[in-house]
Amino acid sequence: MKEADLTVIGGGPGGYVCAIRAAQLGLRTLLVEEKWLGGECLWAGCIPSKSLITVAKLYEKVKEAEKFGLLIDGARIDYAALQKWKSQVISKLVSGIEALCKGNGVELVMGEAEVGGREKVVVRSKEGVEEVKTKRIVIATGTRPAELPGIAFDGRVVISSKEALELTSPPNELLVVGGGVVGLEFACMYQKLGSRITVVELTEQLLPGADPDLVRLVQKNFERRGGKVYLKSRVAAIEKMQASVVAKVDTGAGVISLEADKLLLSVGRKPRTEKLNLSTIGVETDQRGFIKTDKRMMTNVVGIYAVGDVRGPPLLAHKAFKEGVVAAESAAGLPTAAEWTTVPDAIFTDPEIATAGLTEARAVAAGYTVKKNRFPFAALGRALSTGEPEGFVKIVSDASNGVVLGVQIVGPEASNLISEAALAIEMGATVEDIALTIHPHPTLSEGLMEAAEAAEGKPIHQLKV
Repeated sequence: MKEADLTVIGGGPGGYVCAIRAAQLGLRTLLVEEKWLGGECLWAGCIPSKSLITVAKLYEKVKEAEKFGLLIDGARIDYAALQKWKSQVISKLVSGIEALCKGNGVELVMGEAEVGGREKVVVRSKEGVEEVKTKRIVIATGTRPAELPGIAFDGRVVISSKEALELTSPPNELLVVGGGVVGLEFACMYQKLGSRITVVELTEQLLPGADPDLVRLVQKNFERRGGKVYLKSRVAAIEKMQASVVAKVDTGAGVISLEADKLLLSVGRKPRTEKLNLSTIGVETDQRGFIKTDKRMMTNVVGIYAVGDVRGPPLLAHKAFKEGVVAAESAAGLPTAAEWTTVPDAIFTDPEIATAGLTEARAVAAGYTVKKNRFPFAALGRALSTGEPEGFVKIVSDASNGVVLGVQIVGPEASNLISEAALAIEMGATVEDIALTIHPHPTLSEGLMEAAEAAEGKPIHQLKV
């Protein structure tokens, strides 16, 4: 029987980070991963999707290069080479994680784990069944794509994000059911690669929960490229053909038929807990099956922790990283807690969306008297020089003292720009702090400074409202 101070079940962003930090703190640490070291993010999520999105964006740029005076003839994509490159990116990162685990003294076991008790984990691997006596356990098993009644994945015409990342050519017609982050990122990507895209979303807007001001620009661009959007609509039934699928869509005004080569189902995710046997030790979950924890990542059962997506939304790798550190430090007896002010988010649509802190609506609902100020990328020299003038930076601040409550960005490199905003919110900065900070020129980050100057009532590169 193996013995460990801490056994981490799941080698995704939350799990492997937790294991590394625990080992650094002197705990004998065992990391059990069933299939993919690096988790869904590395193998079928963040990394491969952004690899393909990068190529799709570059391909579109090449096709539009003539407007910059750059003449390119016969540009095309070798999809076999593209998939090979994507796989190489994944392999390099997996090798890096393996090296970090080994270098920090984490013992890695590939196998399926089950909780056998408060201090026991059972691991089934190619070598057989092995029991681990452990003082503490961290659950980091993540989530899996959810299905709809009557619409199950078959990997052929009804696909999940995993299969969507492995296609050897773009489908002529792609039907995306679910206009959330995953669905819309794929919609924008495959649209750039030449697919005709239709998105069916149950709620009244794409990217439910996001600031409508940001979403409108993304939807406008998507529809301008020929994309179709059906809001407040649902797929009532599907019929699978030999090489396509026909969906009956209830739009509220009637039922229409939509045929596509592939149907990408992206209607949320469910926690991977069914094989863990958690009920035997009484670990509490919410109505959707996500594990409940306190701010130290501990469940209601002493010595049992949970981190990452298995804890519930927001389902973000960077949030899982930090939770993994908190769980490791908690297990080691250190004074620690998940007490960050904001978890920034980035959506790789066209254009990108990134947010940190409160939106205007949420700030008002929280009782603040707010001020909102925007600065358009069209007024930035850097945005114009790269041919990406669409979008804006919006700062939401407390009208009484200027404290930054939230920042929303839609436009080029929004995913990279949002970190400054997250730091400002975390540090309790005011709009004056941002406005007085010199930003290099010409850069996109000047948009934050300019929006802050407007909030101060001292705009330079836009007229005072």
